[in-house]
Amino acid sequence: MPAFAYVAMKADGRPATGKARAADRDAAEAMLRGRGLLDLEVTEQKGLLQSELMAKKVKRVEIMHLSRQLGAFIHAGLPLVDAVHTLGAESGNSSVRRMMAEVENRLRAGDTLSNCFDAHPKIFPEYYRGILRSAELSGELDTVLDQLSKYLERDEDARRKIKSAMVYPSIIAGMAVVVVVVLSVFVLPKFKVFFASLNATLPLPTRMLLAATDFFGQWWWAMLIGVLTLVLAFFIGVRTSPGRYARDRMVLAMPVVGDTVQFALVERFCRILASMVAAGVPLPQALQVSTDSLRNVVFSRALADVENAMFEGEGLATPLIRTGLFPATAAQMLRVGEETGTLDTQLKVTARYYEGELDYKIKKLTSLIEPVVIIAMGGVVGFVAIALVSAMYGVFGQVAV
Repeated sequence: MPAFAYVAMKADGRPATGKARAADRDAAEAMLRGRGLLDLEVTEQKGLLQSELMAKKVKRVEIMHLSRQLGAFIHAGLPLVDAVHTLGAESGNSSVRRMMAEVENRLRAGDTLSNCFDAHPKIFPEYYRGILRSAELSGELDTVLDQLSKYLERDEDARRKIKSAMVYPSIIAGMAVVVVVVLSVFVLPKFKVFFASLNATLPLPTRMLLAATDFFGQWWWAMLIGVLTLVLAFFIGVRTSPGRYARDRMVLAMPVVGDTVQFALVERFCRILASMVAAGVPLPQALQVSTDSLRNVVFSRALADVENAMFEGEGLATPLIRTGLFPATAAQMLRVGEETGTLDTQLKVTARYYEGELDYKIKKLTSLIEPVVIIAMGGVVGFVAIALVSAMYGVFGQVAV
């Protein structure tokens, strides 16, 4: 039978807490009311193993919808506790329901929304909680929640564009791999026996293909061990600081991909920094949170130097230019913002500009992926076909002579 934790008030006004077992939440509330308890707050308690097995992952898109709906409820004048209760009860995700129930209980105990979200760092990123904390101080919680939902929506759209662009090339690559495996495993061995029985001299492409299939057939276990070793070494390496730095530096140096990643990081940095500055967060704290949100060691180290330079009175734009990671256009816009006292506005303008540039980069990247994959896979399949056809013509020609 499920266990339920409760917070209530006794008839004499004293607080009461504890646990009760019942068939469901309604039954638990009815039983506790029968004991004379008032102002009940009942939360289902699950064991650790049960929670781990039944917990669903909270996706970014769910946080986006949650932020938008919560902002709309607050803007409409609904009390925060009631808004949280309604969203939690209507959610189809058990993890969201459990999280919102915990938030509701802490809100009723007098805690702030940002502190409640601080207890769930895996669901709400640090920049999200930092912006929310400043919004509570400025009294613009509904507006900021709507802004956060729009940012999450833009971020999700970019992810979807990249994923959708990879679907077709992935299908082509998978089909090509299947064709090559079928030809190499089932077709080539039979042709090899046939060619050997005729004592014919095979063309060079056929000999190369047969040698490759023989090598893979004989040493597949060694290659599998080698690949697994390299993958394991990679994952161990990227857990170290030098390994992560080398990986991020390599990604930024890649043609086309590097520019796309750089523009994505610049856009995210400017967007988050603009939101935090507009919400009244002190610039050093806003810069630190914006830096942590990038999750790129190359940018993080460079922006740490920017923060130190800013404390020394150099401002923001000039140290950003020295990093070599921010385009001159972005630095120029930020310099204008510093000189005119409109840094948050210029950050938003910069973010919008690089949002458009990022869309162009993503389209360019995705338009290059498809032909590259098709050409590469077509070359592999074509080589196999040429090797087989040329062998058949060559053997039949030698037999006829």
